[in-house]
Amino acid sequence: MNKLDFKTAFNYPFNKPKRMWNFLWIFLPIIGWFVLGGYGVRIIKSFIKGKFNKLPILKFKSDLKLGFFMFLKSLPATSLYIIFLIIIIEINPWLELIRIFTEIFIIPILFINFINKETIVSFFEFKIIKEVFNNIGDYSLAILKSILLALIFFIMWIVLVGFPAGAFTKNIFLADFYRRKVKRKFWLWK
Repeated sequence: MNKLDFKTAFNYPFNKPKRMWNFLWIFLPIIGWFVLGGYGVRIIKSFIKGKFNKLPILKFKSDLKLGFFMFLKSLPATSLYIIFLIIIIEINPWLELIRIFTEIFIIPILFINFINKETIVSFFEFKIIKEVFNNIGDYSLAILKSILLALIFFIMWIVLVGFPAGAFTKNIFLADFYRRKVKRKFWLWK
């Protein structure tokens, strides 16, 4: 499978620039947030399928419904993670390193898996974490590219296109890693 290149990732939101206006739904509390959440799920799913050509059309009703249900499905894992963080901090503040490690190497791939499968259980499929460490160089490169792309879009924020562009491409490299290393391997096992 071909690896996503930086130029394609950068150009992604600009291939259909009018659709970046969908970001304005963020200003409509709760409903707009769910719409954007569902839209973001569809964007990441298209990344997982290897579709990096342009932002999809926002579908208000279906994106609202998808965003709402994905939010509900994420609550158990989010609650457990918050409890985990509280316990770590209470035991010893130096355990903050565990939080950092978890948020770099474990949470992102489980999040992409959750988006892909849309099930509560997918947040707890820890067997896929092995693929991160089996491909640590490739995964680290995906993280670094994600950070660089976010920085570029942050700088572009001055002209107001960087913020929506960055929001819609936030997980593009991690979804590409998942597509190439996790989904293919675990799909072949079934």
